[in-house]
Amino acid sequence: MGYSAQQWPEQIRVLLAAIPNFNAKKETPNEQVSVHFTINALAIAIFTFAFASMAQAQATRTWVSGVGDDANPCSRTAPCKTFAGAISKTAIDGEIDALDPGGFGAVTITKSITIDGGPTGEASILASLVTGVIINITATSGSNTVELRNLSINGAGTGTNGIRILSSVAGAAVFVEKCVIFGFRAGAIGAGGGTVDLNNVQSIKNGSSGIVVSGGVVNAGRLMVARNCVATKNTGAGFVAENGAKLDIIDSLTAYNATGVESDAANTEVRVSRTTITRNTANGLVLGGGTILSYGTNEISANAGNETFTGGGPTLK
Repeated sequence: MGYSAQQWPEQIRVLLAAIPNFNAKKETPNEQVSVHFTINALAIAIFTFAFASMAQAQATRTWVSGVGDDANPCSRTAPCKTFAGAISKTAIDGEIDALDPGGFGAVTITKSITIDGGPTGEASILASLVTGVIINITATSGSNTVELRNLSINGAGTGTNGIRILSSVAGAAVFVEKCVIFGFRAGAIGAGGGTVDLNNVQSIKNGSSGIVVSGGVVNAGRLMVARNCVATKNTGAGFVAENGAKLDIIDSLTAYNATGVESDAANTEVRVSRTTITRNTANGLVLGGGTILSYGTNEISANAGNETFTGGGPTLK
């Protein structure tokens, strides 16, 4: 890319202007050679420093492609290969977009960022033996928000978690939209930090439970809202809240798991609205010390065990 003098970074123009004018007096031929060499060397050093600084600057939007290279700057015309390669080149509260279908690898997120697999939803993370996405914001990072959209996250039967949320910073929020998560030994989503909003997320054929939100001493009252979600064929429960967490399930389906919905430990609360809970092989509902409240708009049938909600559910308004 070419730059005019007016487009040069400010530090280049300032430093060049500071180079003394050695033509103010006449020099001998040897002095002229020495002075010109010094000027050229100084100019080269200035340009190298300035453009190195520009290269290290993080972009607000970066790109990945199935045919990219992590040595690239992650621009649209020179995309990176993996999400992990792009994240270090993306600014806080920036966005990584997939240009085309491909496998873009597991990633650990420690700052506010959006990862969007594109409208086809064919951007994939293959995470055998590891967790697909770890979200762990421990210090204030812009909006303290992570958004994941249009991703297929595959544990290949040996992955740990599809998405593991550990953030401890105040006000942390995670939004997951239009994602399919399958084949993980320890479940699709494990949330133990920040508030979590799921929209159109599918948890399919995972070991243990599908979608889990956990409270505990640090995260007591942790909130997850799951809307338009499907949990099916998971070996544990489709949805679980535990250790004082709060979970709202709205317009969703939980079927063909061992348990449809589970609420464990005192002060844990699940609220369910316009959701189908059916054909789970052990129980429709498990009350392990917590409560599962119904708005009276759910369909629950054909489960092998308990189908009774906690009494005194919320009033439908």
